Amino acid sequence: MASSSLTVAFSLLRSTIHRPSFSSSLPTLLTIKPKVLNQPRSFVSTTAMASKESSSNNPGLHTTPDDATKSYFLQQAMIRVKDPKVSLDFYSRIMGMSLLKRLDFPELKFTLYFLGYEDTSSAPNDPVERTAWTFGQKAALELTHNWGTETDPDFKGYHNGNSEPSGFGHIGITVDDVHKACKRFESLGVEFVKRPEDGNSSL
Repeated sequence: MASSSLTVAFSLLRSTIHRPSFSSSLPTLLTIKPKVLNQPRSFVSTTAMASKESSSNNPGLHTTPDDATKSYFLQQAMIRVKDPKVSLDFYSRIMGMSLLKRLDFPELKFTLYFLGYEDTSSAPNDPVERTAWTFGQKAALELTHNWGTETDPDFKGYHNGNSEPSGFGHIGITVDDVHKACKRFESLGVEFVKRPEDGNSSL
C-alpha cells in the first residue's frame, strides 16, 4: 500500500477516536509450561542471565528508557491476510482469540480486524469508546484485509516467513502443553510446516 494511502488511513483512524485515552531457536522452551519459565533453573545462573542481557554484551542497547517513553507499551503486531473468513476462523476457533474491534475504510478499500485474549464482555458498546478501549489493550493482533484479494485469481498471497527470503518469522502464543495443543490443532485440520519435535529451526 502506498505511503500516501497509509497516511490517509491513519488520518481516518484518528478521526474515529474523538476521546482518546492513550496517546537453534531454543526448541526446549516450547515444552516448558508457562509457570516453569518464571522459576529459577539450576542450570542457568542469574549472573549469567544478567550478563547476557547487559548493555555491554548487546551493542546499541539502552537500559535507561527515555522518560518520554515510560507510558509506551507494545499494542499490536499487524499482518496482511488474503481471506478474512479463513483467518478469523483460525484465530478465533483454533487459537481462541476474540475480535476486539473491526474498522472499515471504504474509501481505501480495506478492513482492520483487531484480535486478542481480552474479555470482550467488558468492552464498551459505543463504537468510539470501543476503539479507544481496543487501543488500550496490550499485545493485540491486527489482521489487515485489502478488499478483493480473497477472490482475485492472480493474487498469490503474502509472504508468510516459511520460505525464502527470510524476514517475518512468527507470531508466538504461549500454551500449557505444546504437544497437547498440537494434537488439538491436528484434529481441527491444521496443516503443519514443522512440528516441535522436528527441530533444526533456522532463524
